[in-house]
Amino acid sequence: MCSVDELTAQLRALGVGEDDVVMIHASMRRVGPVEGGAASVIEALRAAVGTGGTLLMVLSAAEDEPFDALRSPVDVEDMGILAEVFRTYPGVSVNDHPADRFAALGPAASYLLTPTPLHDYHGPGSVLERFTQRGGKVLRLGANPDTVTLTHYAEYLADVPDKVRVRRRYVRADTGEVWIESLDDTDGIATWEEGDYFPQIFLDHRASGAVRIGPVGRCEAELFEAAPFVAFAVEWMNAKLGRTRT
Repeated sequence: MCSVDELTAQLRALGVGEDDVVMIHASMRRVGPVEGGAASVIEALRAAVGTGGTLLMVLSAAEDEPFDALRSPVDVEDMGILAEVFRTYPGVSVNDHPADRFAALGPAASYLLTPTPLHDYHGPGSVLERFTQRGGKVLRLGANPDTVTLTHYAEYLADVPDKVRVRRRYVRADTGEVWIESLDDTDGIATWEEGDYFPQIFLDHRASGAVRIGPVGRCEAELFEAAPFVAFAVEWMNAKLGRTRT
């Protein structure tokens, strides 16, 4: 069972440093037993980035109706228990968007979270764009390869013809029904003949040597810089996507 100090040392050895802005995707099951549970993982992350650093987590779209940004719980089965613990952690801020709820903790939280466009919420002016421009890093703690949310920002930048768009309905607790339009962030913006391109982009980026790999708890953790990943993903999609879904 790992302690906070042990996790902090492992995060630092991986490359998480003072004042970093870090987006976390995590599976507590793969991290393994930690003294104090998920809250201790957050403590270790805070210690690794220091008082000048900021932590960012995606809480995903609303699963319940009506949606309340502050009170609606995370879908733990889909997003993991760490996201729910982070949502309710002291000092954490959340953005008020039913399709694109993020949470952040640290001095850059307000900058990252607001504003979020109602439509095309992963594109220009989004949390993901500001995270990339701020020099953010993505930290994966045993997460599945299809969970790199930053890929959605690259989808907006890619020069892919006839990107698939969707229009989805949400119900807010304060204003009621709202319809939101965006690129298809569920099934993809275009067809890739080999299947789901989302995890493959990350796996190819990792294979290029751009991802730092090391132990955190019992998992094989991965750390990479946001801007180079976005550039890689855009180039990958430009080269391999071009036919719309049928």
